[in-house]
Amino acid sequence: MGIIGGADGPTAIYLGSGILKDIQLSPGPAIALLAVLCLAAYFIGNLSPSTILAKRQGLNIKEEGSGNAGTTNALRVMGKKAGAITMVVDILKGLAAALLGGLFMGEFGMACCGLMVVLGHIWPVIYRFKGGKGVATVFGAILAINPLMALICLIVVAIFVFATKRMSVGSIAGGIFLPAISLVMEPLFFPEALVIGVIVVLKHRANIVRLIHGEEPVMSIFDKKNKTDSQRD
Repeated sequence: MGIIGGADGPTAIYLGSGILKDIQLSPGPAIALLAVLCLAAYFIGNLSPSTILAKRQGLNIKEEGSGNAGTTNALRVMGKKAGAITMVVDILKGLAAALLGGLFMGEFGMACCGLMVVLGHIWPVIYRFKGGKGVATVFGAILAINPLMALICLIVVAIFVFATKRMSVGSIAGGIFLPAISLVMEPLFFPEALVIGVIVVLKHRANIVRLIHGEEPVMSIFDKKNKTDSQRD
């Protein structure tokens, strides 16, 4: 996206890519279009598969387990199938929202919508601003922006998860490393990546406290004691 103008300010915004790549918009319509796309991305983020799946089972995911409407808690409370569905849908909504922004406004729209879908997941207005921690949705948005960057972020998260057997540690590491990885691979996305990284870390502050006190539980798939107990039952 480029800006055309003079001393009195911008007179037109040249989108440069996407389906509107050959169109020059005045600042007003361009801002309005971006606002509509960002709003759409935010409400895509509001879709909460773990909340819907829990409700079908007569549960309130915000009152079960850790109270987080994300993959790890869905896995803990409702089992592997629900955890897998939650992860896939959360990734897809991040991917879809970022692609929507890119379709109309190129890389700039993709970056903005990538941020907004994450905000919509973490603070969904339709669920009274009580959502998940955004990790899977962040991955989906990054996957749209740069698949290689998404793969590198996934590897970073996986290394810390398998080293500590705790998803929270992998998520925190991903939030810390994301801005640096973005700065190298996708500089245009760096401001959004920095905001997302800070938010992801802050959303895990309770996990950080538990980690400091040695009270953070390992993931159920690594918990040999629980597996043994389940087999006995």
